Amino acid sequence: MKKKYNLIAGGILTGFMLFLVILGCFWTPYDPEQMDAGAKLAGVSLRHLCGGDQFGRDVFSRILVGSRTTLLVACLTVAIGATGGLVLGAFTGYFGGWIDELLMRINDVLFAFPSILLALVVISLLGGGKYQVVLALGIAFIPSFARIVRGEFIRCRSYDYVQSARLMHAGSLRIMFVHILPNIYPVLLSSIMIGFNNAVLAEAGMSFLGIGVQPPDSSLGRMLSEAQAYIFSAPAYALFPGVAIILLVLGFSLLADGLKR
Repeated sequence: MKKKYNLIAGGILTGFMLFLVILGCFWTPYDPEQMDAGAKLAGVSLRHLCGGDQFGRDVFSRILVGSRTTLLVACLTVAIGATGGLVLGAFTGYFGGWIDELLMRINDVLFAFPSILLALVVISLLGGGKYQVVLALGIAFIPSFARIVRGEFIRCRSYDYVQSARLMHAGSLRIMFVHILPNIYPVLLSSIMIGFNNAVLAEAGMSFLGIGVQPPDSSLGRMLSEAQAYIFSAPAYALFPGVAIILLVLGFSLLADGLKR
């Protein structure tokens, strides 16, 4: 019952944030880059629902656009990490042997380092930017997905339906991706939700430190970085991007918990 409530609550929070992202694709109250000297560090009002930043730009409009950037980075990051981890984990878990030993030892070395640290190494080589962050985080997320998928394939490869498929002379790729993969989707889906959670936090952290999304692109983490100097004079400037990050992370976390078997 608790998982059901978590799934519903996570769906509502995530759906609300997705609604804001879709809304921002078609409409914003103001041009996110429009500067207004009269709205510099403005407080919350009917004219500016979330106040203004140091240049007089509307914070709510920038949250709509920044949420889209943050979610785009998260989606592409998880796509790279999950795809790479799925292929690596499926082959090592299904075939085993020296392939498993070799690839998983390399995976273990990468997994020993925190994902954010691996991403920082890639960023130091490629430089900052939206797509550099995607590539860096995507590569860093592969080891964790690979370990999860490998464990599930090891568990499932001896099941009766797999043995039956072998007796019917089904190919290895067919067994892996037609017979086994659909049976591990609950675990994989839950892992993907956790991946979204981690990707949002990683993007926010890297952009806050100034090595993630770079101007003129806007993201929630970038907005927090710009707002830190005005935390006391204009608290709304930092409050609302922070709340948006919390809602995204909480929504994905609840979805992940609700999807667990």
